[in-house]
Amino acid sequence: KLGYRKEIVRLYYPLSTLRHFFECAGDDNKIAAGVISEQQMLEILAPDNLPKQLTDTIGEIKVTAKNERFCIEIPPEGSEYVHENTADNEFIRELITLVGTHGCTMEQITELFYKYSDDIEKKEMQNGEFDCYIRFLNEPDDTYYYCFHDEGCHIIYHRFLPQDYADFGF
Repeated sequence: KLGYRKEIVRLYYPLSTLRHFFECAGDDNKIAAGVISEQQMLEILAPDNLPKQLTDTIGEIKVTAKNERFCIEIPPEGSEYVHENTADNEFIRELITLVGTHGCTMEQITELFYKYSDDIEKKEMQNGEFDCYIRFLNEPDDTYYYCFHDEGCHIIYHRFLPQDYADFGF
């Protein structure tokens, strides 16, 4: 949560990530095994199949998909609910601000991670897409792999669930 406007929020996920979300929730092993198709996932996420408590709380969620890429649309009342009931993630706020700063360096990014924990892992990557990843070790609330690429004039980043990171085979 990095800011607030009472407006529609769209979250985008590949089918593989949604399968991982459901696997983590302990749902059907067919989902985890990757045998759930795009159409079947749309059925799982259909409004009639979502918990009533969820839709009563954040409103009617709309889900669309194309080429195994899903868009989950949260209505304005959902944005408002999150704003009123969720604490800010100061690390993410600082990371995005830092990465958005002209002249940001990997040393500054590494220092930011150390500001939040002495127990991090940083590894160089040779995959042509990212230069390195940094992740927190032993932080149950943040198990993501933060992957960085220095494009010369700025640094870009993506964060991946451990399962998604493994799927990419970096």
